[in-house]
Amino acid sequence: MTRPFARIAAYAVAITISVAFLYPYWWMVLGAFRSTEAVMTAPLRPWPETIDLSVFQSIARVGGAPLWRYAANSVLITTASTVLAVLVTALGAYAIVRRRGHKVFDALRYGFLVTIMYPYMLLVIPVYIVMYKLGLLGSYTGIVLFLALGPIQFFLFEQFFRSIPNEVIEAAVIDGAGEGQILFRIVMPMAAPVVATVAVITFLLNWAQWFPVMVVSRSPDTFTLPVALLTINGELGTNFQGIMALAVLTTIPVTVVFLLAQKRVMAGMAEGAVKG
Repeated sequence: MTRPFARIAAYAVAITISVAFLYPYWWMVLGAFRSTEAVMTAPLRPWPETIDLSVFQSIARVGGAPLWRYAANSVLITTASTVLAVLVTALGAYAIVRRRGHKVFDALRYGFLVTIMYPYMLLVIPVYIVMYKLGLLGSYTGIVLFLALGPIQFFLFEQFFRSIPNEVIEAAVIDGAGEGQILFRIVMPMAAPVVATVAVITFLLNWAQWFPVMVVSRSPDTFTLPVALLTINGELGTNFQGIMALAVLTTIPVTVVFLLAQKRVMAGMAEGAVKG
């Protein structure tokens, strides 16, 4: 009797915790279908009084640009920065692992990992100056390059590459393979779970980024959905229905991606943490 009771208690605790974490998201979804007056009057109501879809028409244009433009920018910028981040961090991690023990490469490794603790806010002035000097302010290229910086992704690649036996690399070198062939024909196929994990993590992180976009952009033409959410927040003030509706549209893609790829992410995190 003790074991079934313990199992029921564990499930009850797990369900309670899950509901506690999911309730804010459910409240956001409800807010998209409830008027501001209704939200202020009964904020904890678990279901809407009526299903009102008119708010989605009211947010069809935000900050002087159509909503579809923000959505297209989000897809374009997030996809491009994800591909670039995976490629660059994989190349960097492989180079450092192949030259481990070298003082310069070790210094680069530690310097790269320090950026994990470096907040974006401290990068405003240097990034703005660099983008200005390169003529990338207000361009998609500048935003993509800013978002392609991935210290966490680098760490996952670097840890996995360290776990690959040296004999595998040495055998490829003996067979006459170059560094590019070793990386793309041998190492990367072995790192497929980590590549998938890094891609998913980068997509989820970059989709939610608004600060780099605000720093580099000069007009709503390059704004993404998170930036549109900030804009509508300023325009509509306490119009909770409009804010919640746009928040729902912004979070749906990343929620779907995470639900579909959560097992792959967990497996890849384990693969990337084989060695410390």
